[in-house]
Amino acid sequence: MSSRTGDGAGGRRATVVVGGQWGDEAKGKISSYLALRDDPAVAVRAGLGPGAGHTVRYRGRTMKLRQVPSAVINPRTRLLLGAGVLIRPEVLLGEIEETGAGDRIGVDHRATVIEPGHIEAERSDPGLTDTVRSTGSGHGPALAGRAMRSARRAQDVPELAPYLTDVAAEANAAVDAGTGVLVEGTNGFGLSVLYGTYPYTVGKDSTASSAAVDAGLGPLAVQHVVLVFRVMPTRVGAGPFPTEIDEREAARLGVVEYGTVTGRRRRVGRFDMDLAREAVLVNRPSRIALTFLDHVDPAAAGVTADELPEAARVFVKTVEEGLQRPVDLIGTGPDTEHVIDRWTTPGETP
Repeated sequence: MSSRTGDGAGGRRATVVVGGQWGDEAKGKISSYLALRDDPAVAVRAGLGPGAGHTVRYRGRTMKLRQVPSAVINPRTRLLLGAGVLIRPEVLLGEIEETGAGDRIGVDHRATVIEPGHIEAERSDPGLTDTVRSTGSGHGPALAGRAMRSARRAQDVPELAPYLTDVAAEANAAVDAGTGVLVEGTNGFGLSVLYGTYPYTVGKDSTASSAAVDAGLGPLAVQHVVLVFRVMPTRVGAGPFPTEIDEREAARLGVVEYGTVTGRRRRVGRFDMDLAREAVLVNRPSRIALTFLDHVDPAAAGVTADELPEAARVFVKTVEEGLQRPVDLIGTGPDTEHVIDRWTTPGETP
């Protein structure tokens, strides 16, 4: 693990983790790995809200997290939810109880709250439920309420009072001290309401720039952007999926998965280089993470040394050549520790 000492702007600044496809890229796995490896003082959940779930598997325990940051597995890291995140109090409080991390949790007092009426409004909208096939989590109506300045904020919910803080102030203090900030995005580039497959998207942008804003960080506070891809992308819900394969082929390849939040079967496709290049263009990553290499070659499962079997090694090389960038983190299985790390110096400046 790295030391938490730093020298302000010359020390460790923020690392932003975002997805390059349609979600489910294993951002939670990569975020939890970096939380252990880099030992950041602060981790901030960014992105949308409880409609997106991150699965973390570590030392025999599996956590499905919809609000709490995946850095929860590092007991030294402060866990924050940024002003840009939508808060559903009962979900957050349930996760706090489940993880036992209440003494490390902070919720920005400006964060927008999802009300029961927001959920009802989304689930009764046929355009969202039948056409877009949204998760029904109330995100869209809550965002609309924020735009109209009618939504409640976290500071208006008594149950959240023990956790209220100024996340922007905390995150920037960690940047200034050089002690490290990890920003965990949700959803994926293809689901961005600005750059994704509109209207089959989530209700807000899901790029690295927006994740930083959600955490209260300006561009110069960010040192690294980690863009996560999976070797066979998946998608829950409706919308274009140019490289999609049928369910029988997915089952034959052993890629049968279900959404963390919805429980719906995920659609599966081949790696889409065009989409990946567009995600690289807009997110401008300093690092690339590639996950689920065991889906390309089962012999790669659980490998942590940089000695991939032939089929997996060739796939990584193909992605590197297609994106004109090296792959720095390689996920080879479901556990946080199933990572080949080619990123040799955690605090280096790209």
